[in-house]
Amino acid sequence: MQQVILPLLRELEILLCDIAGREAETPQVGRTHGQHAVPITFGFAIAEYVSRLGKSVLEIEKRSEDLHGKLAGPVGAYNGPSMIVRDPEELERRYLDYLGLAPSEHSTQLVEPEYLLRLLLECNVAFGVIANLADDLRNLQRSEIGEVFEYFSSTQVGSSTMPQKRNPWNSEHVKSLWKAFAPRVMTFFMDQISEHQRDLTNSASQRFIADYLAGFSFAVARMKKIVSGLQADREGMARNLASAGGKVPGGVLAEPAYILLAESGVSDAHEIIRTITLDAEENKISFFEALEKNADAFSRITAQLEKLGIADPGGFFAQPERYRGLAAEKAKRLSEKYRKLMEV
Repeated sequence: MQQVILPLLRELEILLCDIAGREAETPQVGRTHGQHAVPITFGFAIAEYVSRLGKSVLEIEKRSEDLHGKLAGPVGAYNGPSMIVRDPEELERRYLDYLGLAPSEHSTQLVEPEYLLRLLLECNVAFGVIANLADDLRNLQRSEIGEVFEYFSSTQVGSSTMPQKRNPWNSEHVKSLWKAFAPRVMTFFMDQISEHQRDLTNSASQRFIADYLAGFSFAVARMKKIVSGLQADREGMARNLASAGGKVPGGVLAEPAYILLAESGVSDAHEIIRTITLDAEENKISFFEALEKNADAFSRITAQLEKLGIADPGGFFAQPERYRGLAAEKAKRLSEKYRKLMEV
């Protein structure tokens, strides 16, 4: 755990920090339910995984330092050791210290199982985060989306029958590993129980813990390979953001328009903006052009933007990428935070 898996996880986390920081300002359309929502940045999207995986890495590290052992005899009451030394608990502490372990607070023939269980469960949490990232990266490489691409060498084959393709099979491989290994968590829970203080119902099943950790480390290593060569297709992201809003170019800015209009004191702001979007759709013009036609609404909205200190309030709705909230700032902040935590 400390010599193989944690170093891999830290390296992966730092690579994600690199992308989040590098692409903090790169405009991208946000999505909910697979649909275009409001603008974010690609760095902000990756910062989700920086935050989620970063916390899991720290928790795995903590749990790996809290593993316990025992030298307390076949029922854990120090019967045999008490025949050898006067202080069998001191003997146990010295023995376990060589292994980097602390004594279990209570033992039967077994160490309390929760120390290992909690570590394995957190590994499964990290595994799920990585699989989620793999899914997102795979979908962003879909032909109709085309917002990121993995590094492909000149000799790499993307498809066995269609030479023009570049299948995201690395991301798919990570997802496949997760599908194979994540269900093992049920066995981890079942191995928590040992009847009559100690039986052998976990003897065979616990032998596969090493198998699980090997699969987990393989997935982390593969994801590390993916993100080390991952590139944002900034033209693709700009294209998708420009077309976001369906039949109304710039329609993703309907949200800030009705919020600003409501803030100006208009009670039916949502309905007014809805009619403006319908006008844009019917006349095949952009949302910005339709908004400008409604002089009262446009005047009220730009006045609210001025109050907020927004530069060039009149041109705000002509550039959807300007409506990104704190996406860039959050991406940079999380990138810097977790980079420092990983390098300690």
